[in-house]
Amino acid sequence: MKIDFKGLFPATVLPMTEDAQIDEPTLRRYMRHVADTKIHGVAINVDTGEAAHLSHAERVRVLEIVVDEIGDRLPVIAGLPAQYTDQAVAFGRDYKAAGASALLVFPLSAYQGIPLDAEMVVRYHTAVGDRVGLPLVLFNLLPALGGVLLPAEIIGRLCSLAPVVAIKDASFEKKIFVELVAAVRQQQRSIAILTGDDPFIHESFVLGADGALLGFGAVPTRQLADMVDLALSGRLEESKAIMDRLTPLERAIFAPPVRDYRARAKEALVMQGILPQATVREPLLPVSQQDRDAMRKAMIAAGELTPSLAAG
Repeated sequence: MKIDFKGLFPATVLPMTEDAQIDEPTLRRYMRHVADTKIHGVAINVDTGEAAHLSHAERVRVLEIVVDEIGDRLPVIAGLPAQYTDQAVAFGRDYKAAGASALLVFPLSAYQGIPLDAEMVVRYHTAVGDRVGLPLVLFNLLPALGGVLLPAEIIGRLCSLAPVVAIKDASFEKKIFVELVAAVRQQQRSIAILTGDDPFIHESFVLGADGALLGFGAVPTRQLADMVDLALSGRLEESKAIMDRLTPLERAIFAPPVRDYRARAKEALVMQGILPQATVREPLLPVSQQDRDAMRKAMIAAGELTPSLAAG
């Protein structure tokens, strides 16, 4: 399925049972809920979906469920976390067989250390692109979430690879985002820039983003999709008004420590009656009652929860 990156791609959560197993019926309902909005696709088995805490077989199963449920309506971008090249190729082939439309290529732990070896990064993406045969979305990810920030020179080289169609920036730093936009726009090929910068989503479009692929989209999906569409159509004041309403909720979900945002997002969806419980898989932990109360207050302020539902 051809992907139009000019819109919102929510990075969705993974509903789990009380014993931290995949909750398939709830996952199907949740995917239908997400798909019934003006989004352009979904990102599955990425950081928001706790991909690092799933087995490969579980990631394949999640992808199969999602493709079966909404794959005829929307592109499904699959996260590709791996530790070495041959493993990434094998995983990528399995995700392709399960119906993935593209791969979001996670940085390797081997990238850790300064300076980063450009040849290693380029060879890795080349092997995945050539041997799997799916479009690739590059990933610039802040170290606090286990990632690596790619220098502009490496981004430039990666953008020359034929399978590369987009890059997601989740640096959470405006200066880095601006530098990334400049590096990508200098390339001869057209590469979509997707903001994954939840703290400055609206500003990302003012600074040059083409679309958004981010975890915040898992909760206020409908409002955020509207915000992105308005920004892309140049209606920036209307877009900003929506983001201003959503900003306290974004801050509540991504409050320190940022790793707890998966559990907070699930708590928000429980408040809305979309998930039956907010289980996360250990070593992740449930949020505190203080966090839960802050989430409820922010959900009401954002128009995502009525006071009557919050009281219940």
